[in-house]
Amino acid sequence: MSFSSLKRKQPKTFTVRIATMDAEMEFSCEVKWKGKDLFDLVCRTLGLRETWFFGLQYTIKDTVAWLKMDKKVLDHDVPTEEPKTFHFLAKFYPENAEEELVQEITQHLFFLQVKKQILDEKIYCPPEASVLLASYAVQAKYGDYDPNVHKRGFLAQEELLPKRVINLYQMTPEMWEERITAWYAEHRGRARDEAEMEYLKIAQDLEMYGVNYFAIRNKKGTELLLGVDALGLHIYDPDNRLTPKISFPWNEIRNISYSDKEFTIKPLDKKIDVFKFNSSKLRVNKLILQLCIGNHDLFMRRRKADSLEVQQMKAQAREEKARKQMERQRLAREKQMREEAERTRDELERRLMQLKEEATMANEALMRSEETADLLAEKAQITEEEAKLLAQKAAEAEQEMQRIKATAIRTEEEKRLMEQKVLEAEMLALKMAEESERRAKEADQLKQDLQEARESERRAKQKLLEITSKSSYTPMNSSTTALPTDLPSFNLISESLSFDFKDTDMKRLSMEIEKEKVEYMEKSKHLQEQLNELKTEIEALKLKERETALDILHNENASRGNSKHNTIKKVSECSRLYLTDEILYKQPPNHPDVWVSFCTGCDNELIGSRLPSPAA
Repeated sequence: MSFSSLKRKQPKTFTVRIATMDAEMEFSCEVKWKGKDLFDLVCRTLGLRETWFFGLQYTIKDTVAWLKMDKKVLDHDVPTEEPKTFHFLAKFYPENAEEELVQEITQHLFFLQVKKQILDEKIYCPPEASVLLASYAVQAKYGDYDPNVHKRGFLAQEELLPKRVINLYQMTPEMWEERITAWYAEHRGRARDEAEMEYLKIAQDLEMYGVNYFAIRNKKGTELLLGVDALGLHIYDPDNRLTPKISFPWNEIRNISYSDKEFTIKPLDKKIDVFKFNSSKLRVNKLILQLCIGNHDLFMRRRKADSLEVQQMKAQAREEKARKQMERQRLAREKQMREEAERTRDELERRLMQLKEEATMANEALMRSEETADLLAEKAQITEEEAKLLAQKAAEAEQEMQRIKATAIRTEEEKRLMEQKVLEAEMLALKMAEESERRAKEADQLKQDLQEARESERRAKQKLLEITSKSSYTPMNSSTTALPTDLPSFNLISESLSFDFKDTDMKRLSMEIEKEKVEYMEKSKHLQEQLNELKTEIEALKLKERETALDILHNENASRGNSKHNTIKKVSECSRLYLTDEILYKQPPNHPDVWVSFCTGCDNELIGSRLPSPAA
């Protein structure tokens, strides 16, 4: 077979670039590949198994579209130039991130996407919650807070808060960093995946989390917004994306369909009228239907028993979590042992320095004692020589006196003079004797001082020997406190993590679940108190004139005690009353020619209900 024929048989390919939230990848795809082939290749490359949440997104004529799994890649309306770019993003959101997101890579991709949507203000987040979410994002990136490493200004280059929040308060970047760091320090001990999960658990309670908005018109031409999320379909006022006017939970919808630009929602209760609306483009209707089908399937799937694949994934996730927990405990023990060894080493070094200083002082004292002893010995020798000279002079004086007595002169005058000289000689001899005795005593005293100096020198030498012997023994002690090289290793046996749920196990599991619920409620209460404290603290610095419409709506909802879930529940009841004609017409003040319909359940004005008269 020729080379040209081999070349002709090679499949034609094209280049595709896939952009995830933190990386870009390029693949060479065959022309015949369908969307599922490319999607599966990306998931295998990422190691992702929870594929039902994600999709490949592209933009066509300023409209977002998703790659269809059963359609060839090149049959989509994608640009002709290469590489063809797709964004690997979450298409559907979980109701409860902690229960539904199993893999760590799934949690990480959701964390990055939700964080970007909050910073880009596609999801409204109140200021106090923004600071708390920022502290978890810092914990996920930097690990545990260390004041020696994470010094003032280490967050200066980080984008952690929406610009709307920063502009709303008269606060410097240093003030924001101080408040974020205060909460960041409280997250010590949380691993990256735990911090990211805490971020998602807080973000999933935000009103705009996971909602896809579309501009629509009802039969009367009123401009509205359609929101599609994991809980159902919601109708919003264009100026209020936080609180829906009407909601259709997935379990109360029988059928959804569209014809051209008209979209139809059929409730499960056949007595309730069909809800119809129009969108701007046919392509938008297709996208709405895709999101409705996918979210409805996941809604029903959550309320059934987990599939075998999901059960296996959760078991593997539990094993992996247990293994990581044991690894973190082992690292914590090693860190503690290393810190203790370092403290012991520092203590030994300090003790060694102290002993060296004591030895130096003892050497100096010894040298001073030796010098003092030499001086005393020299002085004693001089005193002894002086005493000898005085004794010799005393002897000479005695001899002179004897000679004078032997050679006494004959005359009385000479005798008297001789007696006087003898008396003077005796007095001189007496003085010499006294001086000699004093010098002898001084010599004895100097000898005694010399002996005491030598005794002090002996004691100083003995103390120096003791200090020297201690310092030579110290390294042996320090070597015994060194960190052991052979640390215990842990092997995780799969059999040890298998579970056999019996009655006692189920009771124990129920008790543990109940205990975790109580702990979660206490933790949520503490978290809410912290958020309220921060809100009160920064309220004085708020610039009221910079508040956006969403800020005002959020504050109104918070003052009424409305949350995301109880609002949807309340609005769902209003939707049933509205669709079963359980409405009440009222005439608003200052408008005598207009009648407005109100819900009899909550007395709220319904959308597009202003009529020229009750008969209309």
